Amino acid sequence: MPPGGRSRMRAMRALIIRHGAERTPEGRSLRLLQQWLSPAQREQFVQKGYFEVVGSDSGQRYRIHAGASVNVCEIDERGRLREGLCFSPAGALPIGDVMLAQKIALETGERDVRAVARRFTPSGFHFRSTRPLG
Repeated sequence: MPPGGRSRMRAMRALIIRHGAERTPEGRSLRLLQQWLSPAQREQFVQKGYFEVVGSDSGQRYRIHAGASVNVCEIDERGRLREGLCFSPAGALPIGDVMLAQKIALETGERDVRAVARRFTPSGFHFRSTRPLG
């Protein structure tokens, strides 16, 4: 296991437990999300409460914050929030499943996502509750 890997795994486990224990739909969805994240994305998510993805069509970077709605923002080259995009899969899904669907949608069909997403102006208020999840 790489240096720090054990502590990151403990942090991810704590996140899963905090959001509904491992055997619940919430916990299982966060575990599945974790399996789909790259090591850098996992690190970001544990440390900062969000992870970044690159859009498939434009190469634009997006930040997906922990949440199921009003949680995706386009970011500029300095990492500042620009435009917010509100989109999610249909149905009442656990938070990890929503975030995974958002990740896959942006990485494989960015143009389609942007066509249906509702726009919002992000502010510190939207993400004030976002904190390190480790």
